[in-house]
Amino acid sequence: MHSAAVTTEGDRIRWVELPGRDPARVYVHGLGATSPAYFTETAVHPLLAGHRSLLVDLLGHGHSDRPTAFAYTLEDHADALAAALRAALRAARVTAAEVVAHSMGGSVAVVLAARHPELVSRLVLVDANLDPLTPEPGALGSRGIAAYGEEEFVAGGWREVRDRAGELWWSTMRLAGREALHRSAVHLVRGTTPTMREMLLHLAVPRTFLYPETDGPFPGAEAMEAAGVRVVPVPDCGHNIMLDNPEGFARATAEALA
Repeated sequence: MHSAAVTTEGDRIRWVELPGRDPARVYVHGLGATSPAYFTETAVHPLLAGHRSLLVDLLGHGHSDRPTAFAYTLEDHADALAAALRAALRAARVTAAEVVAHSMGGSVAVVLAARHPELVSRLVLVDANLDPLTPEPGALGSRGIAAYGEEEFVAGGWREVRDRAGELWWSTMRLAGREALHRSAVHLVRGTTPTMREMLLHLAVPRTFLYPETDGPFPGAEAMEAAGVRVVPVPDCGHNIMLDNPEGFARATAEALA
């Protein structure tokens, strides 16, 4: 387990590191998840193995610290991740990494590439959130969590979310700080200015967006393709592409990183 202090208070982001050649590949999880649980199987897949791989837990999630004074905006997450990557990449004397990021992690990765372009050489987004959403009481995911006030969520609303989340998601969501989970969801739903989609369209690095084929044509795909973003459907999967179809995910990701 590796770590780096990423706030002035000394809060630490932690990651599991698999040895290999550079450029490094950085895997970033979604809301309430953890990268080792979601990405280890595919990071060691024959199509992806051999590169130095950092399976990073965002602040407030997984093995990383869960500070209650941190705002957990997408910009804050991106800046904290940048601090961790600078420490990790400096140690290997490399300057940029290939970033593979799922769901909310994809939103953070877009903001990372926009705010810290020197750290990102290539971007693979896995069914990432690109647009603001509307909070919806009782909904599954960030919209449902964001529908609570923070005090209400911390005091007991999280139990309702637990009961809706299901066994798989709760197995990692339970590791997240409750303030971290709520604030991350609120800011993910709120989005950024400009939006994550607008940032993505203007990034200069190679970009690929993977989404479940069963969702049908991805909204805005034509504009994304026109801006140089490859939009790739992956069959036989839902939102958790890397867990539902590891072979299809590994193949699509390897092609994106080739």
